[in-house]
Amino acid sequence: MRQVYGQLQNLYALCIAPHPDDAEIGAGGTLIRLAEQHAVGILELSLGEMGTLGTPEQRLQEARDAAEIMGLAFRGNLESPDGALRPVKEQVQKLAQALRDLRPEVLFIPHLQDRHPDHVGSYHLCKEAVHLAGLKKADLQGDPHRVRRVLLYQGNFPIEASVLVDTSAVQDRWEACVLAHVTQFTGPAVSETVSPEVVERRRARNMYWGTFAGVKYAEAFESETPLLLDPAQL
Repeated sequence: MRQVYGQLQNLYALCIAPHPDDAEIGAGGTLIRLAEQHAVGILELSLGEMGTLGTPEQRLQEARDAAEIMGLAFRGNLESPDGALRPVKEQVQKLAQALRDLRPEVLFIPHLQDRHPDHVGSYHLCKEAVHLAGLKKADLQGDPHRVRRVLLYQGNFPIEASVLVDTSAVQDRWEACVLAHVTQFTGPAVSETVSPEVVERRRARNMYWGTFAGVKYAEAFESETPLLLDPAQL
């Protein structure tokens, strides 16, 4: 695992992203809010080297810039092959080892429903790695670790949201961390209409989810298992 930003440490929350910028787009506001009180990290599975825009080195620097804006405690990259993210043994073991090293309580992973094959593959990869990291007899270093909660963040398809997080207070920082990925959204090789469209579409989506919670902006997540709430949280 390549350390991109911050220090290797136990985390409260970790977001798994197939490529640089996926975490920001899907869960950036929530990660910013969590980072105000907890140690939060992002772990990319690939460098995004198959992307049309930007080099791996540029994308790593953009990831660092975005991490600083978000207040992350750690950002890393497993350098698995972009365009071939799948639940194969080597990739599952690498991610499971990272989960043991970082020991997150809450894990955000890509949603199963998505048009990008890497995002779908990453969902299955994450599910297998979460299971493997908790097995005592797994061929991994360190003590077994079981993630307490797994939440799926939205990609390019509609989802059935079971969790909404108010991100109204950090909307400006969310936009800034997305646009920190300059080669993807604001660089000279990108059409002048792309940057506003990327932010405006996601802003509109967050406003849509916010209407259900009575707030201006919200991010949506899906839980595959029932959430247990204290009556005071109802």
